[in-house]
Amino acid sequence: MKIASRLALAALLATGVAAPALLAPAAAQKKAKATGPNYSPEVVKAAQPAQTALQASDVATAEPLVAQAEAAVKTDDDKYIAAALRYNLEAVKLQAAQKANPNAPVDETSLAKPLDALIALPQTPQADKARYAYRRGALAFNGKQWPVAVQYFNQAKQLGYTDPNLGLQMVKAKAEAGDMTGATAELDAEIQRLAATGQKAPEDYYRYAIAQSNKRKMNAETMGWLKKYIAAYPTTKNWRDILVTYGLQQQSVATLDNAQKIDLFRLMRAAGALNDQYDYEEYAQKVYDRGLPAEAQAVIKEGQAAGKVPAGSSNARTLLADSATAIRNEGSLSATETRAKAAASAALATQTGDAYLGSGNYAKAAELYRLALTKTGANADEVNTRLGIALARGGDKAGATAAFAAVKGAPRADIAGLWTTWLSTQA
Repeated sequence: MKIASRLALAALLATGVAAPALLAPAAAQKKAKATGPNYSPEVVKAAQPAQTALQASDVATAEPLVAQAEAAVKTDDDKYIAAALRYNLEAVKLQAAQKANPNAPVDETSLAKPLDALIALPQTPQADKARYAYRRGALAFNGKQWPVAVQYFNQAKQLGYTDPNLGLQMVKAKAEAGDMTGATAELDAEIQRLAATGQKAPEDYYRYAIAQSNKRKMNAETMGWLKKYIAAYPTTKNWRDILVTYGLQQQSVATLDNAQKIDLFRLMRAAGALNDQYDYEEYAQKVYDRGLPAEAQAVIKEGQAAGKVPAGSSNARTLLADSATAIRNEGSLSATETRAKAAASAALATQTGDAYLGSGNYAKAAELYRLALTKTGANADEVNTRLGIALARGGDKAGATAAFAAVKGAPRADIAGLWTTWLSTQA
C-alpha cells in the first residue's frame, strides 16, 4: 500500500503566512483594537517587517525580527502572532534547505513547537487548526512516533480535515503503534468512503490488511480480509493467491488436513485458478489417495488440455494409469449406492457421495450427501460442505448457499465461507 513517507514541504507551506492581520494599516489596527485582536505594539513593530521578509523568503532579515517578536509577547494574541511567524520562518528555512540540496535528509522537528502552540491557541481559526493538526501528525509519522501521529491525525479528522492521505496515514500509524484492529477498521472505513463516492479501493489496500493481520496471527481478521479482497477483485490469480495463503502453504492462515485441502483445490478448480503442473498433480494425488480415481483422472486430463501438465510428466502418467485401473476395479456406483441407502451409518453414503462428486455427477452426489445427513455418525460440517460444493457445481446457487451456511465449526466454516464468496461472484 502506498502511504506517504515524508511530509511534502510544498503542502506544508500551502497556506502561506499564518498571520495576515499584521499587514493591516496602523489606522485600521487602532480602529479594531476595542473589539479585535489585542497585539502589543512591540510585537507588531517586529512582526510587520518579519512578515514582509518571510513573504520574500528573506531568512536573514526575518530571523532576528521573529525572535524580537517572541521576546515581546504579552497577550494571547501576541502568542498567536509569534507562533505563526516562527512556524513560517522554520518552514521557509526548510524549503530553502531542500532547494539547496534536494537529496539531503530534512530535519522537520523545528516545526513541532510552533505547530503545538498554534493548535493549542484559541486564536487559531478552526480551519487552520485542522491543517496544523494534520501536519503535526505528519511530523510524528515521519519520525516514527506512531502514537503521537495517531493522536494528531484523530484531532485533524475531528476538526474536519479531509486530505485524501489522512485515512491511509492513520492506518499505518495505528498498525505501527500495535493497534492492528484499529488500523484495519480505519482501512475498512476508507474503502467504504471510496465506495460511497463511486470509487474502488486499490488492491494494495486489501493486500496490506491481509499481510498485516496474518503477520500478527489475527486469523479471524485475516480470513475476513481474504473474503473482502476476492469479492472485490475475483480474478483467477487472486483466487489462487488467497486459497494458497489460507490453507495450501506452509505457515498458512489455517492448518488443514488433506480432506479439507481437497475442498480448497476443488474451489481453485471451480474458479479456474489451477495455475501450473504442481497444482494439477498435487490436487490429483490427494484425491487419488482418498479413493477418488475418477476425479484424479479428470484433473490430470484438464491440466494436459490446458498445457499446464506436460505430456512427459512421469507423475501424471502414473496417476492416469493407476486411476484407470482403480476405476475399472471400482465398477458401477449403483451397487454401492444401494448398500449406502440400507446402511444405518452415514459413512457409506458419504463415501458414495464423494465418488459421485469426483466423477462430476453432482445431482447424485447431492442426493447421497442429503441421505448421509439423515444417518448416524455423519460429520455434518464435512457433509454440508460437500453438499454445498455439489449444488454449487450443479448450478443450484440458493441450495448451495444454504448448505454452506449450515457449516459451523472451524476450519470448515471458513472453507464454506470461501465457497459462498465464490458463489456471490458468479452470474
